[in-house]
Amino acid sequence: METARQTRSGTTDLTVGRPLTQILRFSLPLVLGTLFQQLYSFADTVIVGRCLGTDALGAVGTTYSLNFLILGFIQGACVGFGIPAAEAFGARDKNNLQKYLVNGAALCAALSALFTLLTTLTAVPLLTLMHTPAELFDDAALYIRIIFLGIPATVLYNYSSSVLRAMGDSRHPFYFLLAASILNIALDWILIVPFHMGVDGAAIATVFSQAVSGLLCTWWFFARTAEGEKLHFTANDLRLSWHHLRRLACIGLPMGFEYSVSAIGAVIMQDAINLLGSTAVAAQTAGEKIRQMFTLPMESVGMAMATYAGQNHGAGRPDRIRQGIRDGCKIQLCYCAAAWAAIFLCKEYAVGLVLGDADPAVTTGALTYLSVMSLLFAFHGLLMIFRNTLQGLGYSIQAVISGVGELIGRSLGGVLAVSRLGFLGICLANPIAWGLAMFYCIFMVMRVMKKEG
Repeated sequence: METARQTRSGTTDLTVGRPLTQILRFSLPLVLGTLFQQLYSFADTVIVGRCLGTDALGAVGTTYSLNFLILGFIQGACVGFGIPAAEAFGARDKNNLQKYLVNGAALCAALSALFTLLTTLTAVPLLTLMHTPAELFDDAALYIRIIFLGIPATVLYNYSSSVLRAMGDSRHPFYFLLAASILNIALDWILIVPFHMGVDGAAIATVFSQAVSGLLCTWWFFARTAEGEKLHFTANDLRLSWHHLRRLACIGLPMGFEYSVSAIGAVIMQDAINLLGSTAVAAQTAGEKIRQMFTLPMESVGMAMATYAGQNHGAGRPDRIRQGIRDGCKIQLCYCAAAWAAIFLCKEYAVGLVLGDADPAVTTGALTYLSVMSLLFAFHGLLMIFRNTLQGLGYSIQAVISGVGELIGRSLGGVLAVSRLGFLGICLANPIAWGLAMFYCIFMVMRVMKKEG
């Protein structure tokens, strides 16, 4: 069997080699990156919760769904812009690869300007619409405005890392993310403790660190990746191409909408949490931060699956895509079992670390949240495999429709929370959303692969 080709610049050919080995090898840096990112997020939660109090922690938590709605669109779009590049790389088509990279950068610049303007103007009205508790409102508005002003940094990191991954390099985005996460934790402590800043210090640290990681990814691409792959950007390559812009938009923008559609459900769910009161907000915020630490690695394996499917689709290898799907499902199910066991054993310690001597009702809520969610992690893990396979094959519209399933699931959880189940409805909202989207994506992948031959 032909083995994978890896260059000094870090690029890897995923169209050869054993699929299971390739997916594991490619996804490992992504998983480590998200783990370190979540360790940063967890450390940030501890610093905010311990140094600024549960109200500040709740204020940051109330912005999560809004953050997910806007930054999720940006992340999805940037990942989508990398899919045509992955296909061109898999097909060894340097001319189209260069054009996709340039036109993708132009789209990212437009997204940065548009979203920064719109979100900073609408942040406060949106928080009001979500019934953000009055005692949390000022801190929440301050935090989210700074995050939205940093949208260009978010775009820079997500697009530059997506380009490197499209060319088979998942290691260097991880290295740069690790450096940025360490910087973020240090800045969090410096700005909040010695400089006595509030939630604005945490937001500034996040934006600055993300800008650093984006600049490092961009530097690596021009200094090593482009040189190693013999990419030479001529004046003709730098011209905008309607054909390439349209294909990038047709794949990237629906991926962004898919993130945002599911995030609308999260906004509706957040509204329900806010109506349950500040105790429920703090409990869900603490539980959600810990939950993300365990589920984001599943999303990283999904991102690896998108690149793997994209490269093999460009190379005309549906057989490898099918085997990759089977191997990806095995990876996710094994991980879900290990994650459940870890949460079962350490959830009391993790919640105590975040909340300290908080109200016992907050602690009990966070523990319940983790117990319910961890039992149903498999829905999320399998969803990431099948949804990202659709995206890697270029079927972004179908991924958007799966996001509607998430919207319905989270909305249903919010309605159940307010009308019947209370906080238990909040605990069930995400698993219901994952399950609905997962069944749809499994059906669509089976249908698409039958058509692919």
